[in-house]
Amino acid sequence: MTQLFSALLVFALVSILFDTYFTPHEDNQITLSETATLVAEGQVSNILVKGEKLDITLIPASEGAVPVEKVSKKEAGTALSETLVNYGVTTEALQAINIEIDEPSGFAYWLGQLAPFLLPLIGLIFIIWFFMKQVKGTNMKAMAFGDSKARVILPSNKEKRITFKDVAGNREAKQELEEMVEFLKNPKKFIDMGAKIPKGVLMTGRPGTGKTMLARAVAGEARVPFFYLSGSDFVEMFVGVGASRVRDLFKMAKKMSPAIIFIDEIDAVGRSRGVGIGGGNDEREQTLNQILVEMDGFESNEKLIVMAATNRSDVLDPALLRPGRFDRRVMLELPDRPDRKKILEIHARKKPLDTDVDLQVVAERTAGFSGADLESLMNEGAILAALNKRKKITQQDLLDSLEKVMIGPKRQSHLASEHEKKVTAYHEAGHAIVASVLPNADPVHKVTIIPRGRAGGFTMKLPLDERRLPTRSVYEDDIAMGLGGYVAEEKIFGDITTGPSNDLKVATATARDMVTKFGMSDEIGPIVVDGKAAQTIFGERVDGSHRSEKMLETIDSEISKIIKRGLERARKVIEDYNDAFIEIAETLLQVETLEQSDYNKILEKYGIPIKELPKMKEA
Repeated sequence: MTQLFSALLVFALVSILFDTYFTPHEDNQITLSETATLVAEGQVSNILVKGEKLDITLIPASEGAVPVEKVSKKEAGTALSETLVNYGVTTEALQAINIEIDEPSGFAYWLGQLAPFLLPLIGLIFIIWFFMKQVKGTNMKAMAFGDSKARVILPSNKEKRITFKDVAGNREAKQELEEMVEFLKNPKKFIDMGAKIPKGVLMTGRPGTGKTMLARAVAGEARVPFFYLSGSDFVEMFVGVGASRVRDLFKMAKKMSPAIIFIDEIDAVGRSRGVGIGGGNDEREQTLNQILVEMDGFESNEKLIVMAATNRSDVLDPALLRPGRFDRRVMLELPDRPDRKKILEIHARKKPLDTDVDLQVVAERTAGFSGADLESLMNEGAILAALNKRKKITQQDLLDSLEKVMIGPKRQSHLASEHEKKVTAYHEAGHAIVASVLPNADPVHKVTIIPRGRAGGFTMKLPLDERRLPTRSVYEDDIAMGLGGYVAEEKIFGDITTGPSNDLKVATATARDMVTKFGMSDEIGPIVVDGKAAQTIFGERVDGSHRSEKMLETIDSEISKIIKRGLERARKVIEDYNDAFIEIAETLLQVETLEQSDYNKILEKYGIPIKELPKMKEA
């Protein structure tokens, strides 16, 4: 549309210029009768005849005045003198003027005749050509609608090529994928043994655990083309487009084999069939069917491997997961402390770090962080250093960025009242003292009443170890610690604010999981009573839960018991260690932030054991 507007604008400007320079203006144009009158009155000094055009020069009205020019047109096929005589001009009057004849060439004559018609004709032809070009382009786009949207990373692209050295953590997953690299590099030794190269690898794990990075690393190690696209890239509102894109993708990959096709978030197109209703669902099912057909259609010796990633493997269609399609399944976990340190080192390669930076300390404080979270942390540290006009990233930059990533940025514009500060200080002191006393709670390494994100303050804990199998005692201590702020507000102020709302939400969710998922309820026993989420099947909502009203009442009762036990345990800790609790809160009101070293001094003063963090074992 913009191009059409520009073309029309140019055409209009050319037309205006033509009208300006080639068409006589109305104030200079006179009729042949007026010309004869001027000649008869002796006002004309010269007439230049150019074909049928007459350029008339009048005698100046006074000496030194500029001669006036007029333009007229004579009768075709008749001499000018004869025409003027017919209009009543005498022979004497004709002899008094100078008549010049300028005969144009044949080409110039015809050009002059055609010019008024030629320019509009050219403009019309241009507009028709422009519209035909637009229609042709639209048709070409329509033809390309079903083409694959895959992005290709070639082995020659050194900037985007990564290897296993660029990916830390997930050692077992890398070992599994190294076999795929060997299949692509040296397929003959496997074929000679009668082995078939796996057609597909499904990587599952939480978001940010490195599924895409590992897939790219496999392609980089094997030095083969890497076709990357998301599951949602296949599906459009028009039925058949997704299947067409699948065919085009596999066709392209086969031409460049050995190659890797990587489909990220495959659950967007690979969900179980027969669930849901509507045209969009039909399109998704057709796309999934085409993927299954293509994976069955290529032979193992074609050296083409399909890799896919998802964090919802539970919703995938069983046909995708059967042997012969996704033969290998690789589970990616969150990195442990040694792996977190290695990931931080990788992301710190091109960043100037100050001498005080200790990535081991950062790794210890980032339990539960994924690889993507750690990358974001290092990037935030670099941004913070740049904003503070430092040439190197300091340890404090990384620690401040850690709190920003975990909780949110500082709310410097929020001016809390003295009462709000006091409530926050005692609330956080309640969390901290309960966490420090209960044996299974993680040790506290920072307490602050400086607002961040949506929190008025926070108590940051440092996990003692990487807990893979938390026990009932751990959950009960976590619930009691979470309720410490609630108990503290109740004890000191005799009232409750909205501050503990998120603590109550987390505690209730933990208690519910203990009762319904983990079999940690004495009343219900070791059974799972957590119902599956409701699904839409052929347009009907089907609830996956099979719990009676009595069971639901029992679940609510057990959750309430767990929460009440947590409250009582928190109350007992705060009563037993009231002096330490008061000093922590009052110190927070004075300094706003207590780091681990200063906090531990208060604990030692009141004989509370310090929980030591175990030394990190190198992998």
